[in-house]
Amino acid sequence: MRKSIPFFIIFIIALLLLSCGGKKTIQQKTPVVSAINQTTGGSSLNRASPPIQNDYILGPGDVLDIDVFQVEELKRTVRINSAGYIKFPPAGRIKISGLTLPKAEEEIGARLRHYINKPVVSIFIKEYMSQKVTILGAVKNPQVYVMDGQKYLLDIISAAGGLEKDAGDVCYIQRGRETTVINLYDLLYKGDMRLNIPVFAGDVIDVPMGGVIFVDGSVNGPGAFPVSGGITLTQAIAMAKGLKSVAEKDNIRIYRDSGKEIRDIIEVDYDEILANKIPDPHLKDKDIVVVPMNGVKDFFVKFFRTIRFFVRFGDVSTGVGY
Repeated sequence: MRKSIPFFIIFIIALLLLSCGGKKTIQQKTPVVSAINQTTGGSSLNRASPPIQNDYILGPGDVLDIDVFQVEELKRTVRINSAGYIKFPPAGRIKISGLTLPKAEEEIGARLRHYINKPVVSIFIKEYMSQKVTILGAVKNPQVYVMDGQKYLLDIISAAGGLEKDAGDVCYIQRGRETTVINLYDLLYKGDMRLNIPVFAGDVIDVPMGGVIFVDGSVNGPGAFPVSGGITLTQAIAMAKGLKSVAEKDNIRIYRDSGKEIRDIIEVDYDEILANKIPDPHLKDKDIVVVPMNGVKDFFVKFFRTIRFFVRFGDVSTGVGY
């Protein structure tokens, strides 16, 4: 005896699957590499961060405006010579190369005390000397650059041609024995221009390459992906070509290296991220994202595929006789 599959069963199963398989669009954020290369193309970087002259180290070639309070005849413009000295009558030759502005003001003031009672000296840098700064790592043209005037971090990155695609989201500025870490993601993506700090002669800027994260499980394109520009979970899933219809979206797990034998586990609800109920977590180097499979959804998907096959080729003979 032959039996046909009732149409209402197929209809009910289809409704169940449609209720489970809805998709939401993820808005792709601007990667830090793209943002920084666009930002450094502008001409207003210096206006964004006022010069910090007190931190500047004076050197040969600098042109200074020197003023002594209430002594107009001592107001003059001088240039530091190749030996590091200036001529400042009546005090004569004064060596100020290698000093900061406050120290230079103190030095000139001490020399003038022989001629003036309690001199108050003010110095303004009119022209900066040519200086060298080194930038290394994931930039298009890493090398030693000559600065003419006060420059900032973005100026040097721009002079180096911008960041490479595999650049990380931080850079390191080595100044003597001190190292400053700058978060490029915060600087470019969040627009925190306080991080666009001034650079000085002898600084070494290192932009390391980004790390790698892994996405596995119920995604359409599992694999390893570069970490660049503060990549988030939703961006990583988009790079993995999105979630499968059988993905268990409320139990996505991030396995993070804790420096111990066992990784930390961070559980995330994907729908709550898309609904802006919780932050979109930023991924770190060597994070492993695992999207579990929903067993019930998987069953219905496979069952519906079987039903569609039967419907496509007509009635199905059960082979059961009565």
